[in-house]
Amino acid sequence: MPAAGCHPHAPHEKLRIPDWYVSSLMLDRALDAILRRVKKLDRRHDVPYLAGYSQDGETIYIDRHLPTHFAWRGRSVEVTRYLILHEEVEKTLIDRLGLHYLHAHQIATRAEEAAVRADRVSWRAYDRFMQRYVKRIGDERLQKVPADLDLKPYRDYHDYDLMRRMEAALDAGRFGARPSARLRREVAAYNAAFRAERRAQRAHAADAQGAPAIGPARRRAR
Repeated sequence: MPAAGCHPHAPHEKLRIPDWYVSSLMLDRALDAILRRVKKLDRRHDVPYLAGYSQDGETIYIDRHLPTHFAWRGRSVEVTRYLILHEEVEKTLIDRLGLHYLHAHQIATRAEEAAVRADRVSWRAYDRFMQRYVKRIGDERLQKVPADLDLKPYRDYHDYDLMRRMEAALDAGRFGARPSARLRREVAAYNAAFRAERRAQRAHAADAQGAPAIGPARRRAR
């Protein structure tokens, strides 16, 4: 903190520093507090969409192929802290407030963006870096998926293709050493429900195509 800054408990009007610095300082402290609450960080697995969390929220998973830093304007920017912030905020909003994944994800993304910008890093550059690895990781086979990975984000996002790949990974023994029975039930139940929904949609479409058209002349005849 520069000499112009005051004690954190002093009134804000006494600070002789720009407003953006106060925001950055507060965000940095909030982020540090969140990082201290993380019990376990795991970078040894394949994680769809780069990062996720365990079912109990005790572990944050970051994909093993994602670099810890990226280069931007001569700086080496560490990305782990931003991903942890996103996952912690998202998991808390889902578990504590009952938010749908897509809503929690949007809020978590805004928090992640604010933290990146507070560190004077371009959000566009950061996002471009992440998207490169999202695409690459999304296309690869799931070789080593955490056994207790929380699947709610993938279910709520209706990513059926990914869930089928997860089921195949479970069957092939690639979901960690001992995937939980709960995880197996969730994946199987989701895929069964999705298959049933697709069959119903196809049947409905077939019925609609096979139904005789009722034109104006037919209606008049009746």
